[in-house]
Amino acid sequence: MSETRAKSRKIVSYAKYGYIFIAPFFIVYCFFMVYPLINTFILSFQGNDNLVGVGVGFDNYKALLFGMGSDTIPADNAMAASKDYWSSWGITLILWAGNFVVQLALSLLLAVWFSDTRIKLKGAGFFKVVFYLPNIITAVSVAGMFIMLFGDTKYNVVNSVLLKMGLVGDPIKFVTNDWIARVVVMFIQSWMWFGNTTLLLMSGIFGIDPSIYEAASIDGSSGMHQFINITMPILKPIFLYVFITSMIGGLQMFDIPYMYNNTGTTSPFLRTQAVYIYNHFYKGANNYGYSAAASIILFIITAALGLVIYNINTGDGSGKKRKGSK
Repeated sequence: MSETRAKSRKIVSYAKYGYIFIAPFFIVYCFFMVYPLINTFILSFQGNDNLVGVGVGFDNYKALLFGMGSDTIPADNAMAASKDYWSSWGITLILWAGNFVVQLALSLLLAVWFSDTRIKLKGAGFFKVVFYLPNIITAVSVAGMFIMLFGDTKYNVVNSVLLKMGLVGDPIKFVTNDWIARVVVMFIQSWMWFGNTTLLLMSGIFGIDPSIYEAASIDGSSGMHQFINITMPILKPIFLYVFITSMIGGLQMFDIPYMYNNTGTTSPFLRTQAVYIYNHFYKGANNYGYSAAASIILFIITAALGLVIYNINTGDGSGKKRKGSK
């Protein structure tokens, strides 16, 4: 009798309340992420300027990737768009690689230094906060600050100091010289993000069992040998995360190159992929098709590179062991 009553008793499920609580996130995500992505994909198959809203098939993709003209895109326009497009890819990779190498090297050095129990640095917490502070400053403010410091005129701080010290005869073109401006942007990106990377690497190092280092020291292993054979392999997941997030941020770099290049579209040496997309979408002619096609290509390349890097770093060894065990 009691079993029958237990079965007939109504079972209350609270799972639906969980869906209610997480629903706002998915609604906002779909509205601000999924819908714009779908709309951008549709827009990439439409024309530019006076052909906005007219379907042109893959003409925008052909023009950007191969410089191919068509009935809707003149050959000269297609060649110019393709030249600027591939040039922006080169600039994007240069700026990303330049700041990522410096950022990773500096962050790794500081992480190992501050996490080494044998050094016992005083005020480590203070330095961690100071290192992370540039990451919470808005990019627009940072760009404006560096333009005041590294402007082209004699009234800017760096040029004023160099001129007074007699180290230069004329003001250095920190903004309008292509490679000098790129180096400054690389420095800004590294300065803004090295603190975040340092904290990530430190968290990974603190998660390593100290007994591993003690055993290695007893066996006569040097500090460099421990770093190469213990620290680096264990930090592999952290490196993977840092590399993927840095790659995504580097390929979508916009605010610092755009704001530091205060001459707008007339100076192409800081025209990254994101700046190229913005210029076609917002400035000049209404090249919505070009900008949408470039956005979709950027999305596909970013997703593909992320998957490849993830599979390379997580698939080696595990798959072989599973095959061997079978």
